[in-house]
Amino acid sequence: MSVRNAILGLLAQKPRHGYELHAAFSAVVGDATWDVKPAQIYTTLERLEESGLVETKSDLGQGREPDRRIYAITRDGRGALKDWFSDSVPTEHQRDEFYVKLMIGLVSGEADPARIIQTQRSRLYQELHDATTHRDKHDPHTEMAQILLIDKTIMHLEADLRWLDMIEMRLEAIKDQPIPEPEIRRRGRPKKISQAPSADAVEKN
Repeated sequence: MSVRNAILGLLAQKPRHGYELHAAFSAVVGDATWDVKPAQIYTTLERLEESGLVETKSDLGQGREPDRRIYAITRDGRGALKDWFSDSVPTEHQRDEFYVKLMIGLVSGEADPARIIQTQRSRLYQELHDATTHRDKHDPHTEMAQILLIDKTIMHLEADLRWLDMIEMRLEAIKDQPIPEPEIRRRGRPKKISQAPSADAVEKN
Protein backbone atom coordinates (compact mmCIF):
# COMPACT_ATOMS: atom_id res chain seq x y z
CA MET A 1 0.00 0.00 0.00
CA SER A 2 1.21 3.50 -0.74
CA VAL A 3 1.75 5.50 2.43
CA ARG A 4 1.91 8.55 0.19
CA ASN A 5 -1.66 8.11 -0.97
CA ALA A 6 -2.91 7.19 2.49
CA ILE A 7 -1.55 10.51 3.78
CA LEU A 8 -3.32 12.36 0.97
CA GLY A 9 -6.56 10.63 1.90
CA LEU A 10 -6.23 11.55 5.57
CA LEU A 11 -5.47 15.16 4.63
CA ALA A 12 -8.50 15.18 2.35
CA GLN A 13 -10.55 14.45 5.45
CA LYS A 14 -9.07 17.47 7.26
CA PRO A 15 -5.73 19.31 7.67
CA ARG A 16 -3.40 17.68 10.21
CA HIS A 17 0.11 17.91 11.54
CA GLY A 18 2.59 15.06 11.28
CA TYR A 19 1.87 13.51 14.68
CA GLU A 20 -1.87 13.51 14.00
CA LEU A 21 -1.29 11.85 10.62
CA HIS A 22 0.73 9.06 12.22
CA ALA A 23 -1.92 8.53 14.90
CA ALA A 24 -4.75 8.59 12.35
CA PHE A 25 -2.95 6.14 10.07
CA SER A 26 -2.39 3.73 12.98
CA ALA A 27 -6.02 4.04 14.07
CA VAL A 28 -7.47 3.40 10.61
CA VAL A 29 -5.03 0.78 9.31
CA GLY A 30 -3.70 -0.73 12.52
CA ASP A 31 -0.10 -1.00 13.71
CA ALA A 32 -0.11 -4.78 13.38
CA THR A 33 -1.12 -4.51 9.72
CA TRP A 34 1.21 -1.78 8.50
CA ASP A 35 3.85 -0.43 10.84
CA VAL A 36 4.74 3.09 9.71
CA LYS A 37 7.28 5.09 11.71
CA PRO A 38 6.77 8.81 12.40
CA ALA A 39 9.97 9.58 10.48
CA GLN A 40 8.45 7.99 7.35
CA ILE A 41 5.37 10.18 7.70
CA TYR A 42 7.45 13.36 7.87
CA THR A 43 9.73 12.31 5.02
CA THR A 44 6.70 11.55 2.85
CA LEU A 45 5.12 14.90 3.75
CA GLU A 46 8.27 16.71 2.61
CA ARG A 47 8.17 14.93 -0.74
CA LEU A 48 4.46 15.63 -1.15
CA GLU A 49 5.03 19.30 -0.43
CA GLU A 50 7.91 19.46 -2.94
CA SER A 51 5.58 17.90 -5.53
CA GLY A 52 2.85 20.44 -4.82
CA LEU A 53 0.40 17.81 -3.55
CA VAL A 54 0.23 19.23 -0.01
CA GLU A 55 0.85 22.66 1.45
CA THR A 56 1.70 24.01 4.88
CA LYS A 57 -1.03 25.82 6.75
CA SER A 58 -1.00 27.92 9.92
CA ASP A 59 -2.23 26.74 13.32
CA LEU A 60 -5.81 27.34 12.02
CA GLY A 61 -6.84 28.72 15.41
CA GLN A 62 -7.39 25.30 16.98
CA GLY A 63 -5.20 25.85 20.01
CA ARG A 64 -2.20 23.98 18.68
CA GLU A 65 1.37 25.11 19.15
CA PRO A 66 1.99 28.01 16.74
CA ASP A 67 5.28 26.55 15.48
CA ARG A 68 3.75 23.19 14.60
CA ARG A 69 3.32 22.70 10.87
CA ILE A 70 -0.19 21.88 9.72
CA TYR A 71 -0.52 20.19 6.32
CA ALA A 72 -3.44 20.40 3.91
CA ILE A 73 -4.07 18.74 0.58
CA THR A 74 -3.93 20.85 -2.59
CA ARG A 75 -6.00 20.62 -5.76
CA ASP A 76 -3.25 18.61 -7.43
CA GLY A 77 -3.14 16.38 -4.36
CA ARG A 78 -6.87 15.68 -4.67
CA GLY A 79 -6.31 14.81 -8.32
CA ALA A 80 -3.55 12.35 -7.41
CA LEU A 81 -5.77 10.84 -4.72
CA LYS A 82 -8.62 10.47 -7.22
CA ASP A 83 -6.28 8.68 -9.65
CA TRP A 84 -5.25 6.28 -6.87
CA PHE A 85 -8.83 5.45 -6.01
CA SER A 86 -9.75 4.84 -9.65
CA ASP A 87 -6.81 2.50 -10.33
CA SER A 88 -6.31 -1.12 -9.28
CA VAL A 89 -3.63 -2.32 -6.85
CA PRO A 90 -0.82 -4.60 -8.14
CA THR A 91 0.01 -7.77 -6.24
CA GLU A 92 3.44 -9.15 -5.34
CA HIS A 93 2.72 -12.88 -5.45
CA GLN A 94 5.49 -13.58 -7.97
CA ARG A 95 8.27 -12.58 -5.57
CA ASP A 96 8.25 -15.39 -3.05
CA GLU A 97 11.33 -16.03 -0.90
CA PHE A 98 10.22 -19.57 -0.01
CA TYR A 99 9.98 -20.46 -3.71
CA VAL A 100 13.52 -19.14 -4.28
CA LYS A 101 14.80 -21.13 -1.29
CA LEU A 102 13.16 -24.33 -2.53
CA MET A 103 14.52 -23.95 -6.06
CA ILE A 104 18.04 -23.18 -4.84
CA GLY A 105 17.82 -26.17 -2.53
CA LEU A 106 16.95 -28.39 -5.49
CA VAL A 107 19.67 -26.96 -7.74
CA SER A 108 22.47 -26.89 -5.19
CA GLY A 109 21.77 -30.24 -3.57
CA GLU A 110 22.66 -28.66 -0.22
CA ALA A 111 19.23 -29.10 1.38
CA ASP A 112 16.40 -31.60 1.58
CA PRO A 113 13.43 -30.08 -0.31
CA ALA A 114 10.94 -32.12 1.72
CA ARG A 115 12.44 -30.70 4.90
CA ILE A 116 12.24 -27.17 3.53
CA ILE A 117 8.54 -27.69 2.80
CA GLN A 118 7.84 -29.12 6.24
CA THR A 119 9.64 -26.27 7.98
CA GLN A 120 7.60 -23.75 6.02
CA ARG A 121 4.38 -25.62 6.74
CA SER A 122 5.05 -25.48 10.48
CA ARG A 123 5.59 -21.73 10.27
CA LEU A 124 2.38 -21.20 8.30
CA TYR A 125 0.36 -23.19 10.83
CA GLN A 126 1.78 -21.06 13.64
CA GLU A 127 0.99 -17.84 11.75
CA LEU A 128 -2.51 -19.15 11.04
CA HIS A 129 -3.03 -19.86 14.73
CA ASP A 130 -1.76 -16.41 15.71
CA ALA A 131 -3.93 -14.65 13.11
CA THR A 132 -7.04 -16.55 14.18
CA THR A 133 -6.38 -15.75 17.84
CA HIS A 134 -5.83 -12.09 16.97
CA ARG A 135 -9.04 -11.94 14.94
CA ASP A 136 -11.12 -13.49 17.72
CA LYS A 137 -10.06 -10.72 20.11
CA HIS A 138 -11.82 -8.10 17.99
CA ASP A 139 -15.41 -7.08 18.64
CA PRO A 140 -17.51 -7.70 15.49
CA HIS A 141 -19.90 -4.93 16.58
CA THR A 142 -17.24 -2.19 16.54
CA GLU A 143 -14.19 -3.60 14.72
CA MET A 144 -15.57 -5.36 11.65
CA ALA A 145 -13.11 -3.57 9.32
CA GLN A 146 -10.13 -4.98 11.22
CA ILE A 147 -11.72 -8.43 11.28
CA LEU A 148 -12.17 -8.41 7.50
CA LEU A 149 -8.50 -7.54 6.99
CA ILE A 150 -7.36 -10.33 9.32
CA ASP A 151 -9.69 -12.71 7.49
CA LYS A 152 -7.81 -11.88 4.30
CA THR A 153 -4.54 -12.81 6.03
CA ILE A 154 -6.05 -16.08 7.19
CA MET A 155 -7.28 -16.93 3.70
CA HIS A 156 -3.83 -16.23 2.22
CA LEU A 157 -2.21 -18.50 4.83
CA GLU A 158 -4.70 -21.27 4.06
CA ALA A 159 -3.99 -20.89 0.34
CA ASP A 160 -0.23 -21.09 1.01
CA LEU A 161 -0.75 -24.32 2.95
CA ARG A 162 -2.69 -25.83 0.03
CA TRP A 163 0.09 -24.68 -2.32
CA LEU A 164 2.67 -26.51 -0.19
CA ASP A 165 0.58 -29.68 -0.46
CA MET A 166 0.57 -29.29 -4.24
CA ILE A 167 4.35 -28.80 -4.34
CA GLU A 168 4.87 -31.85 -2.16
CA MET A 169 2.80 -34.02 -4.51
CA ARG A 170 4.77 -32.79 -7.55
CA LEU A 171 8.22 -32.69 -5.99
CA GLU A 172 9.43 -35.91 -7.65
CA ALA A 173 8.26 -34.68 -11.04
CA ILE A 174 10.27 -31.49 -10.52
CA LYS A 175 13.37 -33.50 -9.57
CA ASP A 176 13.10 -35.58 -12.75
CA GLN A 177 13.10 -32.51 -14.97
CA PRO A 178 16.38 -30.99 -16.25
CA ILE A 179 17.85 -28.16 -14.22
CA PRO A 180 17.49 -24.84 -16.07
CA GLU A 181 20.85 -23.67 -17.32
CA PRO A 182 21.60 -20.01 -18.06
CA GLU A 183 22.61 -18.90 -21.51
CA ILE A 184 26.12 -17.52 -21.16
CA ARG A 185 26.87 -14.67 -23.51
CA ARG A 186 30.42 -13.78 -24.44
CA ARG A 187 31.73 -10.57 -23.03
CA GLY A 188 33.49 -7.87 -24.99
CA ARG A 189 32.85 -6.19 -28.28
CA PRO A 190 31.61 -8.26 -31.19
CA LYS A 191 34.17 -9.07 -33.86
CA LYS A 192 34.20 -6.83 -36.89
CA ILE A 193 33.02 -8.50 -40.05
CA SER A 194 35.52 -7.97 -42.84
CA GLN A 195 33.89 -6.49 -45.89
CA ALA A 196 34.49 -7.91 -49.37
CA PRO A 197 36.41 -5.55 -51.70
CA SER A 198 34.27 -3.43 -53.93
CA ALA A 199 34.17 -3.87 -57.72
CA ASP A 200 36.10 -0.60 -58.21
CA ALA A 201 38.90 -1.78 -55.94
CA VAL A 202 39.15 -5.05 -57.84
CA GLU A 203 39.46 -3.23 -61.17
CA LYS A 204 42.24 -0.95 -59.83
CA ASN A 205 44.21 -3.98 -58.74
